[in-house]
Amino acid sequence: MPKRISRRKHSAKVKFQVALETFSNSDSKIEIARKYGINPNLVTKWQKEFLEKGYLIFEQNNPEQEANQKIEDLQRLLGKKEVEIDLLKKFLGNIGSP
Repeated sequence: MPKRISRRKHSAKVKFQVALETFSNSDSKIEIARKYGINPNLVTKWQKEFLEKGYLIFEQNNPEQEANQKIEDLQRLLGKKEVEIDLLKKFLGNIGSP
């Protein structure tokens, strides 16, 4: 039975660094791949992903906006639950009365 080769997982930081080196360094993709001990095809793939999705870095909300959005969502949920509780109290109050 052939031995199964496990794939290495590379962090986003390593992928980012490799992609940056393809733009800023005079080394070829093969040299960069050797430096990091990866397949040259990965260098090309990560460079392509960086070009296609790099703009997403700037679209993320800052932590304060995310916190405010979460607070608003929780307040909306709390209001909804309060309305449900009031309706249940009225409904159960009507059942208990003759």
